[in-house]
Amino acid sequence: MSSMAVYVTRRIINMLITLLLLIAIVFTLIHVLAPSPYALARIWVGARVTQQALQAVIKAYGLDKPLYIQFVNYVADVFTGNFGVDTMFKKPVLEVMAMYLPYTLQLVLSSTVVALIIGIFTGAVAGAKKDTSTDYAIRITYLVTWSMPPFLVAILLQLLIAYYLGLLPATGIVNPIYTPPKPITGWPLLDAAIEHDWPYFVSMIRHLILPATSLALVSFGLITRLMRNTMIDVINKDYIRTAIMKGLPDRSIIYKHAMRNALIPIVTIAVLAFATSIAGAVVIEDIFQYHGMGWFTTQALFNLDYPTILGFTFIVGISIMVANLVADLLYAVIDPRIRLE
Repeated sequence: MSSMAVYVTRRIINMLITLLLLIAIVFTLIHVLAPSPYALARIWVGARVTQQALQAVIKAYGLDKPLYIQFVNYVADVFTGNFGVDTMFKKPVLEVMAMYLPYTLQLVLSSTVVALIIGIFTGAVAGAKKDTSTDYAIRITYLVTWSMPPFLVAILLQLLIAYYLGLLPATGIVNPIYTPPKPITGWPLLDAAIEHDWPYFVSMIRHLILPATSLALVSFGLITRLMRNTMIDVINKDYIRTAIMKGLPDRSIIYKHAMRNALIPIVTIAVLAFATSIAGAVVIEDIFQYHGMGWFTTQALFNLDYPTILGFTFIVGISIMVANLVADLLYAVIDPRIRLE
């Protein structure tokens, strides 16, 4: 077996162990919040229910069994694709997630692209102008946005852009006066473009800008910092000094030679930024009432809908772990000097 195959196999085993630990922690926390099966049954069925109805729910969900048996049964269900039934929609969790996931993916993809554009540009400028006022201004900006909680960034943008200036919608996914396009691909934005439904398409873009920008402002700092440090390191390389001695223009040296090589680690960070933004979308979607997976999970938390909470946790956990694996493999492919140990 090749070293790459051994590495991937080892990482997959580690991922499975980590995933089990993640499910165990969330499973335990949920049962601490609602330790009594009757408490969950009353939430799911309603306040005014008969004892027979409560017993039926408890038996149907296996809440009358010891916790370790409930956990073993749940893990077995999860790894066979059964996350249980969502208590709000009375449908399988995976089916409900499929309704909301495209909206979150649109948001996360958009925010990742915006974060990359801002981060790469500001990082390259800061690295090229090290220890100047421009460098200090960029560093202060990304440190401030990076240290701010996501909900504060979202609220400030919402107040300034939507309420005070009135440039963009404050909440929602699309203007309700428009009829959704036919579900061709399952991605509403793409479906609207395919059907040439430009009013719906433009409305979705306008509603997408603020939440996507909020997510991007929180995450672009890491990209900026990495890009800046990499640019500083690349600029000190011998081939850059040779280019300077040949008299090449500064713009060509920085943006054609130095920046191209400094982008190598950014590729891997982009994968991780996409995965972690899925978790960050929970707060952003709730503030902007952007009805994606994050908003749906928030409603599940309020209702102690633990099948959905665990399902979302599983999706986020596996996304981040797969992203880490992909990032490591990409780095090894892009830079041949990397050796997998």
